Amino acid sequence: MEIIQSAIMRMAGNSFLLKGWSVTLVSALFALAAKDRNPMFLFVAYIPCICFWVLDAYFLRQERLYRALYNQVALKQEIDIDFSMDTTPFSTSVESWGATAFSVTLRLFHGVVLLTVIVVTTAAVVYAC
Repeated sequence: MEIIQSAIMRMAGNSFLLKGWSVTLVSALFALAAKDRNPMFLFVAYIPCICFWVLDAYFLRQERLYRALYNQVALKQEIDIDFSMDTTPFSTSVESWGATAFSVTLRLFHGVVLLTVIVVTTAAVVYAC
Protein backbone atom coordinates (compact mmCIF):
# COMPACT_ATOMS: atom_id res chain seq x y z
CA MET A 1 0.00 0.00 0.00
CA GLU A 2 2.98 2.30 0.53
CA ILE A 3 3.91 1.92 -3.14
CA ILE A 4 0.43 2.96 -4.24
CA GLN A 5 0.44 5.83 -1.76
CA SER A 6 3.78 7.06 -3.12
CA ALA A 7 2.37 6.99 -6.67
CA ILE A 8 -0.60 9.06 -5.47
CA MET A 9 1.75 11.53 -3.81
CA ARG A 10 3.84 11.86 -6.99
CA MET A 11 0.74 12.57 -9.08
CA ALA A 12 -0.41 15.20 -6.58
CA GLY A 13 3.08 16.73 -6.53
CA ASN A 14 3.20 16.86 -10.32
CA SER A 15 -0.18 18.59 -10.38
CA PHE A 16 1.04 21.18 -7.86
CA LEU A 17 4.20 21.84 -9.88
CA LEU A 18 2.21 22.24 -13.10
CA LYS A 19 0.03 24.89 -11.51
CA GLY A 20 3.11 26.79 -10.37
CA TRP A 21 4.76 26.57 -13.77
CA SER A 22 1.57 27.70 -15.48
CA VAL A 23 1.36 30.90 -13.46
CA THR A 24 5.11 31.51 -13.74
CA LEU A 25 5.28 31.13 -17.53
CA VAL A 26 2.17 33.18 -18.19
CA SER A 27 3.47 35.93 -15.91
CA ALA A 28 6.86 35.85 -17.64
CA LEU A 29 5.21 36.13 -21.05
CA PHE A 30 3.15 39.08 -19.81
CA ALA A 31 6.33 40.74 -18.58
CA LEU A 32 8.08 40.16 -21.92
CA ALA A 33 5.10 41.54 -23.82
CA ALA A 34 5.08 44.68 -21.67
CA LYS A 35 8.86 45.15 -21.78
CA ASP A 36 9.26 44.70 -25.52
CA ARG A 37 5.83 46.11 -26.39
CA ASN A 38 5.30 43.00 -28.47
CA PRO A 39 1.77 41.58 -28.23
CA MET A 40 2.87 38.30 -29.82
CA PHE A 41 4.10 37.20 -26.38
CA LEU A 42 0.51 37.50 -25.19
CA PHE A 43 -0.68 35.12 -27.88
CA VAL A 44 2.10 32.69 -26.99
CA ALA A 45 0.73 32.66 -23.42
CA TYR A 46 -2.20 30.55 -24.63
CA ILE A 47 0.15 27.62 -25.27
CA PRO A 48 1.30 27.01 -21.69
CA CYS A 49 -2.25 27.65 -20.40
CA ILE A 50 -3.72 24.90 -22.52
CA CYS A 51 -0.77 22.51 -22.27
CA PHE A 52 -0.60 22.71 -18.48
CA TRP A 53 -4.38 22.29 -18.22
CA VAL A 54 -4.16 19.10 -20.28
CA LEU A 55 -1.23 17.76 -18.27
CA ASP A 56 -2.89 18.62 -14.97
CA ALA A 57 -6.02 16.73 -16.05
CA TYR A 58 -3.88 13.73 -16.94
CA PHE A 59 -2.15 13.69 -13.54
CA LEU A 60 -5.41 14.22 -11.66
CA ARG A 61 -7.03 11.30 -13.48
CA GLN A 62 -4.00 9.10 -12.77
CA GLU A 63 -4.20 10.10 -9.11
CA ARG A 64 -7.87 9.13 -9.01
CA LEU A 65 -7.10 5.78 -10.64
CA TYR A 66 -4.44 5.02 -8.04
CA ARG A 67 -6.81 6.05 -5.26
CA ALA A 68 -9.35 3.54 -6.55
CA LEU A 69 -6.62 0.88 -6.62
CA TYR A 70 -5.60 1.84 -3.08
CA ASN A 71 -9.19 1.51 -1.87
CA GLN A 72 -9.50 -1.93 -3.45
CA VAL A 73 -6.21 -3.15 -1.94
CA ALA A 74 -7.24 -1.80 1.48
CA LEU A 75 -10.27 -4.12 1.44
CA LYS A 76 -8.20 -7.26 0.72
CA GLN A 77 -6.64 -9.59 3.23
CA GLU A 78 -2.84 -9.36 3.32
CA ILE A 79 -2.42 -12.80 1.78
CA ASP A 80 -4.65 -11.87 -1.21
CA ILE A 81 -2.63 -8.77 -2.22
CA ASP A 82 -0.86 -9.38 -5.56
CA PHE A 83 1.22 -6.12 -5.66
CA SER A 84 -0.18 -5.18 -9.06
CA MET A 85 -0.11 -1.49 -9.97
CA ASP A 86 -2.48 -1.99 -12.93
CA THR A 87 -5.23 0.64 -12.85
CA THR A 88 -7.07 -0.44 -16.01
CA PRO A 89 -9.87 -2.19 -14.09
CA PHE A 90 -10.83 1.20 -12.66
CA SER A 91 -10.85 3.14 -15.94
CA THR A 92 -14.63 2.86 -16.19
CA SER A 93 -15.33 3.73 -12.56
CA VAL A 94 -13.19 6.89 -12.60
CA GLU A 95 -14.21 9.94 -14.62
CA SER A 96 -12.83 10.14 -18.14
CA TRP A 97 -9.93 12.40 -19.00
CA GLY A 98 -12.26 14.98 -20.54
CA ALA A 99 -14.55 15.04 -17.51
CA THR A 100 -11.50 15.37 -15.28
CA ALA A 101 -10.16 18.25 -17.37
CA PHE A 102 -13.38 20.17 -16.78
CA SER A 103 -13.82 19.25 -13.13
CA VAL A 104 -14.56 22.13 -10.78
CA THR A 105 -11.04 22.34 -9.35
CA LEU A 106 -9.29 22.43 -12.71
CA ARG A 107 -11.83 24.79 -14.24
CA LEU A 108 -11.40 27.22 -11.37
CA PHE A 109 -7.62 27.32 -11.50
CA HIS A 110 -6.82 26.95 -15.20
CA GLY A 111 -10.00 28.73 -16.25
CA VAL A 112 -8.94 31.81 -14.28
CA VAL A 113 -5.46 31.70 -15.82
CA LEU A 114 -6.93 31.34 -19.32
CA LEU A 115 -9.49 34.08 -18.66
CA THR A 116 -6.68 36.37 -17.50
CA VAL A 117 -4.77 35.73 -20.73
CA ILE A 118 -7.92 36.43 -22.75
CA VAL A 119 -8.61 39.69 -20.90
CA VAL A 120 -5.01 40.91 -21.15
CA THR A 121 -4.78 39.96 -24.84
CA THR A 122 -8.08 41.67 -25.61
CA ALA A 123 -7.03 44.79 -23.71
CA ALA A 124 -3.70 44.87 -25.55
CA VAL A 125 -5.39 44.57 -28.94
CA VAL A 126 -7.95 47.26 -28.10
CA TYR A 127 -5.25 49.54 -26.68
CA ALA A 128 -3.08 49.06 -29.79
CA CYS A 129 -5.93 50.18 -32.09
